[in-house]
Amino acid sequence: MQYWQLGRRFDSVRFAALACSVFMVLVLVAPSAHAQIELPGIESPAEPVDPEPVIEAQTSSPTDAEIEQRIEGIFAEIDALKTVGVKVDAGVVALTGDVPALADADRAESIAARVAGVVTVENALERNLRVADNLQPVTAKLTNNLQKFLNSLPLIGIALAIFILFWLLGRLFSGMTGLWRKIAPNMFMAELMATSIRIIFVIVGLIIALDVLQATALMGAILGGAGVLGLAIGFAIRDTVDNYISSIMLSIRQPFRANDHVMIGDREGHVIRLTSRATILMTLDGNHLRIPNSTVFKAEILNYSTNPERRFDFELGVDAEDDPLAAMAIGLEALRKLAFVLDDPDASARLEQVGDSNIVIRFLGWIDQTHSDFYKARSIAIRAVMTVLEAEGFGLPEPIYRLRFDSGAPLEIARAGKNETGDIKAESKPARKAPQPDLALEDVSLENDIGKKVAEERAAAGEQDILDEARPIE
Repeated sequence: MQYWQLGRRFDSVRFAALACSVFMVLVLVAPSAHAQIELPGIESPAEPVDPEPVIEAQTSSPTDAEIEQRIEGIFAEIDALKTVGVKVDAGVVALTGDVPALADADRAESIAARVAGVVTVENALERNLRVADNLQPVTAKLTNNLQKFLNSLPLIGIALAIFILFWLLGRLFSGMTGLWRKIAPNMFMAELMATSIRIIFVIVGLIIALDVLQATALMGAILGGAGVLGLAIGFAIRDTVDNYISSIMLSIRQPFRANDHVMIGDREGHVIRLTSRATILMTLDGNHLRIPNSTVFKAEILNYSTNPERRFDFELGVDAEDDPLAAMAIGLEALRKLAFVLDDPDASARLEQVGDSNIVIRFLGWIDQTHSDFYKARSIAIRAVMTVLEAEGFGLPEPIYRLRFDSGAPLEIARAGKNETGDIKAESKPARKAPQPDLALEDVSLENDIGKKVAEERAAAGEQDILDEARPIE
């Protein structure tokens, strides 16, 4: 029950506070709202414009002498107008003499016109062309500015000391490479974070220094100009910025390792290094290939080195009159007998297409890239299957072309001779002796020439590499 009463009291207090707040708002807003109400059919009067204040003379109805005395007294207090002659007749003020600048003549006329009792002003002032009189204001202004500068030297020194202090602190924190490398995922990101910290310290120090000098408006102008200039520069170097951001993303993703065999788009090679600007490959013929990181980041990347197991395939055609299933079984048996062909995944074969004169069979097998060279293994596998098929009597026919003459009779042309009946038939191939195995050709050991060249390049070049072996490949 007590809790319920406390809750009601709290709600009452909160409602009272809310009501007071609304009342205060209405009190503050009501006068301005009332002033803005327009009755139908009655135009609101325009707000009066305050005229320039009138300089009163000594009496309510000043005489010409009093007006003249008042104007001369005002001009006597202004250095540029001390020599101006004043003559008043029937409220008309005549100004004569010379002044250092035409702006002073306009100023004298404006002052005289504001004196009470003046009807109009006849301005006959001319510019004074004497050297001394024209140099004196400039000299005085320079002297005044120099004096202000000398007086502000202590503040300038303090502001400069603050800026130098923050600049040194920025260098100190950015120089903690060990700390940034622990925080950042790689060296490139660590350097980027260190550079950002240094820039932040410099900007903060500059803002505080300008605040000490009461020159924050200058900082706003500088930032505004820098924003417009940065926008223009950004459009001009958008490709460079795109490449730099791609470098950051690649350093985080780590899509490959050094010496990985990759295909980036339609470019193939082994990775030498990944820099802050480009990815450097060594092509399979030993040439350097530098690809901008923006291109690498957007392209399809095929990494042959990530999975040690790789499949090779090749096609062989047998005669159309032969049994393709028997050819597949015999070819697969020959593939499985090869030591470098893996049992898991198992080798396979499939009918690819039926041509005009042959049936195309595709054979597929798997190897371990860490022990066998892909191209050597594929070559030996082709040779082994082709040899066993020929030894088993399967024909590997060559293309046969049909030519049609005007008589309309087809003629088969091939490496052929005539039989006793005069028909053209294909020459029977002589029995081939089974070739002796060549141990040098049977070698499928890895060729690491490109890998050695990549290792030499990485050891010799001092260029930064942002590939990190400790991070997983994404």
